[in-house]
Amino acid sequence: MLSQFTLTWIVTKQDEGKLIREFLKENGISKTALIDIKFHGGAIYVNDQPVTVRHRLGEGETLRVVFPPELPSEGMAPEAIPLDIVYEDEHVIVVNKPPFMATIPSREHPGGTLANALLYHYEKQQLTSTIHVVTRLDRDTSGLVLIAKHRHIHHLLSTLQKQGKVARRYEAICHGRVSKDEGTIDAPIARKSDSIIAREVREDGQRAVTHFRVLQRFRDYTHLSLQLETGRTHQIRVHLAHIGHPLAGDELYGGSRNAIDRQALHSKELSFFHPLKKQQYTFSCPLPDDMQRLIERLRS
Repeated sequence: MLSQFTLTWIVTKQDEGKLIREFLKENGISKTALIDIKFHGGAIYVNDQPVTVRHRLGEGETLRVVFPPELPSEGMAPEAIPLDIVYEDEHVIVVNKPPFMATIPSREHPGGTLANALLYHYEKQQLTSTIHVVTRLDRDTSGLVLIAKHRHIHHLLSTLQKQGKVARRYEAICHGRVSKDEGTIDAPIARKSDSIIAREVREDGQRAVTHFRVLQRFRDYTHLSLQLETGRTHQIRVHLAHIGHPLAGDELYGGSRNAIDRQALHSKELSFFHPLKKQQYTFSCPLPDDMQRLIERLRS
């Protein structure tokens, strides 16, 4: 039997007498989500009896909200691709994505993506859901990705992300010797007018802020730690190219593939406040083999 995403609460004295509608709003469930629950296969129960949002809660009652089943996008098929799962619970999953794997299907990469692998994983769990990526990575960028298992969790995490409660730290290898030990690149980013892919620093762009710290300097390269304050498309790649230090391997933004055959960028650390467990979580993963080998060659 397929399982639907469900949230359960035991009503406390503090919430006694509240309408379910009011209680759910306070717990981040929007009016749109309630309409979806009512008309698309969801349900609300108190002590296992179906109720409406007009029910007034009593202390000690068990409130259970069953969300409608979610269907994957048409054409997105499950694929038995191994996943490096760093953390998983009933609400979220954190995966260490390898390089050369797209996060979601596109015209250029219709299969073999992280989304295809996740759908297969969900199918094995008999979970009715589609893919909700919270922290997406470019195809050639490796490292930690945060995925919500349900639309409602995605909504909560996206809200927290806007509040700065989802943090990412990257490691990168760029061309040249970065002179400052640490610094901040605060430069707006916009799509290039002659490209549907490339971005550039431009005055009319969206605000973009990247903090960096030098980890190691080599003769012609620098190993950096980078913290994102904003999350613009290609942000690190564009910002480093803007200051004259494009990523090694990043041909789109002026880098060379002489040393590595993809942009040398890795999502090393992910930290977020879990909206349902009410706890802070931090995960990290080592640099992938190709970046480790490059650093070893540069040291020798």
